Amino acid sequence: MRILNRFIYVSTIVLTLTIFDQVNAQEKKPNIVLIYVDDLGYGDIGVNGAIGVKTPNVDKLAKNGINFTDAHAAAATCTPSRYSLLTGQYAFRNKASIINGDAPLIIDTDMRTLPDMLKDAGYTTGVVGKWHLGLGDGNANWNDVVKPGPKEVGFDYSFLIPATGDRVPTVFLENQRVVGLDASDPITVSYIERLDGYPIGTERPELLKQHTDIQHLGSITNGISRIGYMKGGESALWVDEKIPFVLTDKANEFIDINKRNPFFLFFSLHDIHQPRIAHVNFVEASSMGPRGDVIAQMDWCVGEVMKKLKNLGISDDTMIIFTSDNGPILDDGYLDYARELVGDHKPGGPYRGSKYSVYEAGTRMPTIVTWPKEIEPGTNDALLSQVDIYASLAALVGQKLGKKDAPDSENHIGAWLGKSKKGRDIMLEEAYSYALRMGDYKYIKPKKNAAIPEWIIKKFVDPGFSSEAQLFDLKVDPSEKNNIAHLRPEVVQKMQKELNNILQDKN
Repeated sequence: MRILNRFIYVSTIVLTLTIFDQVNAQEKKPNIVLIYVDDLGYGDIGVNGAIGVKTPNVDKLAKNGINFTDAHAAAATCTPSRYSLLTGQYAFRNKASIINGDAPLIIDTDMRTLPDMLKDAGYTTGVVGKWHLGLGDGNANWNDVVKPGPKEVGFDYSFLIPATGDRVPTVFLENQRVVGLDASDPITVSYIERLDGYPIGTERPELLKQHTDIQHLGSITNGISRIGYMKGGESALWVDEKIPFVLTDKANEFIDINKRNPFFLFFSLHDIHQPRIAHVNFVEASSMGPRGDVIAQMDWCVGEVMKKLKNLGISDDTMIIFTSDNGPILDDGYLDYARELVGDHKPGGPYRGSKYSVYEAGTRMPTIVTWPKEIEPGTNDALLSQVDIYASLAALVGQKLGKKDAPDSENHIGAWLGKSKKGRDIMLEEAYSYALRMGDYKYIKPKKNAAIPEWIIKKFVDPGFSSEAQLFDLKVDPSEKNNIAHLRPEVVQKMQKELNNILQDKN
């Protein structure tokens, strides 16, 4: 009897532990990896029709996940879209715009951000790659801890390009300290006055790997002239060709360290932003010159992260969100012959516009979501915005949002997981003007001054400016060629009212 009782006791414990483990497994939150590419257009990946470059790793993501056909960045430029992504708030509410490399942090540290919310849910949070949301308080000391920064807005770990590759300072920061800095060679940065540090692009063009427009003819480092002036920090300078490898190694290191507990990684690639300097491994990987080569390079980075997750045995428990910060641009200042070599490739796919443009290609992004344990592969045409990632992930991980949290973010987790094809009823698109989506209708707000600035003209961009209202039916006219505002005045009136309500809402 004593043996039987002991058997029953042990069996009960084993059964209880088994049930407990099953419940824990069901309740375990997924790791979340958000891969944010820079300037990648809807048509720049194989699964969306790319010509002249192959993206096998991204295509594999799409094969095993959901490829969204109508998902958007919140804005057609990088700083505003990144701001909206991390705060759940439209960029115009904070007058967020493209900022210099020495700009102060533009996110209010009192706001509850996306990484803050995920930390509250038990996640370890990290950001690796391009930041471009400002650092410091306006008088950043690059020779000490630069704060406020990622830590003050919810990231446990950071390894950053402070702004972009075309702006100084051209150094990495790890946990808000410059990596490899020699204290005897301190860094000074200015966007106002010239510094007697590195050679200047206007004076030493023979040093340049790529020629560029006047805007980028500041300090030269690694054969590339940048916006702004920099002095010192020679031991800390990055090598552009090595950036993808450095960032991918840091991303995988973060995954390795945090593999046993839920983590959120914001992997913010520099590719395919100019200057496009491909590593020798990817030179001539495409038929489109440097722009196509760095698309292939970007795809390699994605593949290395996928490989790391698989090798650690955690890919099934990881949600990957792959997307871009704004639409494509061929000529953004550096001469790399992207316009001449593009061939039949259509960076924006069938859509009109580009980076800086209010037309669809400015914000309609390549967007793929995978999570093998939960998501069935397929396509989804739900109307979605990156500003909604915040509220949607909050719902996924069981976090309640306060009244001031993510004020413009909507919960569409059903659509993001492929359980529903219902997305937004209306969606704001920000560029240097405003547009509103309502189903298949697209309304573009008229501008009092519709003259196109010279700097936009030089980039061969159609920003969508007009002194008259524009209305398109994207179902029959995805390229936004036929303005039907005069045919549907009642739709124009309704959408204009909806847009004005958003723009006038103080939130």
